[in-house]
Amino acid sequence: MSGARQALTRLRDRLRQESRLLVAFSGGADSALLAAVAAEALGDAALAVTAVSASLPERERRSARRFARANGIAHLEVATDELEREDYVANGPDRCYHCKSALFDALAPLRALTGAAVALGTNLDDLGDHRPGQRAAAERGVIAPLVDAGFTKQLVREASALLGLGTADKPAAACLSSRIAYGDPVTTEALARVEAAEDAVKDLGFPVVRVRAHADGTLARIEVPAADIPRLTAHATAIDRVVRGAGFSFCSLDLAGFTSGRMNVLIPATALTAPRPT
Repeated sequence: MSGARQALTRLRDRLRQESRLLVAFSGGADSALLAAVAAEALGDAALAVTAVSASLPERERRSARRFARANGIAHLEVATDELEREDYVANGPDRCYHCKSALFDALAPLRALTGAAVALGTNLDDLGDHRPGQRAAAERGVIAPLVDAGFTKQLVREASALLGLGTADKPAAACLSSRIAYGDPVTTEALARVEAAEDAVKDLGFPVVRVRAHADGTLARIEVPAADIPRLTAHATAIDRVVRGAGFSFCSLDLAGFTSGRMNVLIPATALTAPRPT
């Protein structure tokens, strides 16, 4: 893991260039590593901030709190208003742009008061993906220390293991809005339906699961890792019951298995390649 050790040294050096830092902390592996190393490098000058809204699963919120306490990280929760923003609710391909804009707007008063930089846990592997939130970050001068230090996702996990962080092998997670098909509105009710269904499936023994909502929330399409599909089908009756109990009318299984960002196949190629506004 010499590569991870070297990357950690680069990350510490990069973070020490900031006098104060606000880390956007979702509780996932990337932002957890960034928050932990920032706390080590900057002490009280680093603050991890979690955006709280209906799009954050309660399990993830509790997990972020536990991680911060366990690792001595100063932690703050801020309410964000993305669900009050028409462009976010419309759920177009640029939804993440409006989500990150809401986060940065919520952090603006604290940023102005402290003079702190804002940092995201973006890694090098994220740069080639469809992530409109990166444009919002660039517009607001938000930094990406993991990118600056040369971290890939694999290096994030290796470095987290070196530091003994419980997030080293944590499965990837995304906001609940990513489960709703583009074009279908993002509402509090739709997010609650998805969260209830995913929690119920996880409670049946499937820790990695996505419940994707289609057809205005009437159809649930379940994704689990391909290796878990036989086991899930053996629980078909129970799965169908809990998903319908969460409010869906139909329950289906994606036979291709779990793939992060699967909803992006619904985005026209022109939207993925359109030039970014300047």
